[in-house]
Amino acid sequence: MVYLYFIYVSSAAPAGAQHEHHGAEAPTSGWAWSADASVFLTANFQVRAFTDFYQVESQNWFMGAGTRRVGVGTVSLEGMLSLEPFTLRDLGSSQVFQTGETYGGVPLIDYQHPHDLLMKAAASYTRLVGGAQVTLTGALVGDPALGPTPFMHRAAAAPNPTVPLAHHMTDSTHITPGVITAGVLKRGLGLEASVFNGREPDENRLDLDLGALDSWSTRGSWSATSAAGARIHAQASGARVHEPSPIEPGNQTRLTASLEYSAAMVTTPLALTLAWGQNHNTFGTENGWLAEAALGVSTRGTVYARGEIVDKHILHAGGEHPPGFYEPDILSTVGSLTLGYTHRVATGGWGVVSLGGDATGFHTPDNLFESYGHPFSGHLYVHWAPR
Repeated sequence: MVYLYFIYVSSAAPAGAQHEHHGAEAPTSGWAWSADASVFLTANFQVRAFTDFYQVESQNWFMGAGTRRVGVGTVSLEGMLSLEPFTLRDLGSSQVFQTGETYGGVPLIDYQHPHDLLMKAAASYTRLVGGAQVTLTGALVGDPALGPTPFMHRAAAAPNPTVPLAHHMTDSTHITPGVITAGVLKRGLGLEASVFNGREPDENRLDLDLGALDSWSTRGSWSATSAAGARIHAQASGARVHEPSPIEPGNQTRLTASLEYSAAMVTTPLALTLAWGQNHNTFGTENGWLAEAALGVSTRGTVYARGEIVDKHILHAGGEHPPGFYEPDILSTVGSLTLGYTHRVATGGWGVVSLGGDATGFHTPDNLFESYGHPFSGHLYVHWAPR
């Protein structure tokens, strides 16, 4: 069965408050356009018992947005692409303890899958109603009202080329094929609700995985900006996701909460994120905790860090269960701590180039120690972004 969507939604108004890559303020006439991007060329080193991985790859995304006045409201368009289907292996990027989605019909373990070529295609309409900003968004591919700002748009995560281990408990729905969201925002307080396609994208990274809008989510948020320009954003959200995995039967309940802070101080800009996510599945409950920060230590240099404690389903993860067969998850609670540094080396009208590197140490639980030992990972990279 084929489903067609004639409107498509990305985040509604409150999400715009937490998303730092929305379009420019709408002009009185015509369109106002903006663009953003991030491209890493990375040497990736992953070391664990019995198996080491060394590869050169590129994590990347490119985004454009436009706004214009229409009557008493504003129309916004957003599009986002990634070349990772071509710059990462089909299996994905090696990453100790990472899980999520499949390859060859079996769960990915120790790999981060490539993102789809089309990461966002969304349109929204916003207008004032009784002093409140009301937004309706529709997206062919987009993000429902669920979770914190996606990691690739968080200021605290921007220098880090690695996807968080808690990604599939906090913000993995940022590429959802089919979303409609309505939201209202007043005096920094936001409330949103979405219906969306709950199935995760399939292994073909070049197609559109449209389906029924069979899942729902809701999110409450609060945002504020100080006179000095410091920004804070908090959110709590929950969702009922219909059959997200093609190999794990059953629906999923996801809960998230997060706090984001950024202060664009001249000498020491600082960004912080604290986030928690929980997936309650048919066979178990997984929790993920994340803290990350980026601190400017000079006009050119930034130190960044990320710490996580995450439940992972690694033991006995296999292919699709036969009909009527049920196997409980055996969870392993892993820990990671990343420290890194990036240094701007060139700036021009074409953008900003930085050199950086990081190292990650891990806590291995007893039930994985025989297979993993004391793993370690590191990255050396060149990073380009528009100025």
